Amino acid sequence: MARVKRGVAAHKRHKKVLAQVKGHRATNNRLYKRAHESLMRALMYSYRDRRTRKRDMRRLWITRINAAARMNGIPYSRLIQGLNSAGVAVDRKMLADLAVRDEAAFAEVASVAKQALA
Repeated sequence: MARVKRGVAAHKRHKKVLAQVKGHRATNNRLYKRAHESLMRALMYSYRDRRTRKRDMRRLWITRINAAARMNGIPYSRLIQGLNSAGVAVDRKMLADLAVRDEAAFAEVASVAKQALA
């Protein structure tokens, strides 16, 4: 049986890992063992933070809506309650975008919420 030499496969795998860690610091982008450790950690962080990003964005939207709502004389929780009772189906991402880009439109939405609460 012929002898199998694995140098080509190993070299290809090492090149692939070193290409992925381009931009990492110190030996983490030069030495294979350190690069592989760095890559595993980076992939773990990216997997985790793809989920965390969704939470962070929702928190940001709620903060922006609350600030704009208070400028219109109504707290965030009452605004959401009023919109639900008025049957207005606008999600937090859209509300935050209105709060930042179009203050007049957000004021209209806030007035609809106030009327529904009254």
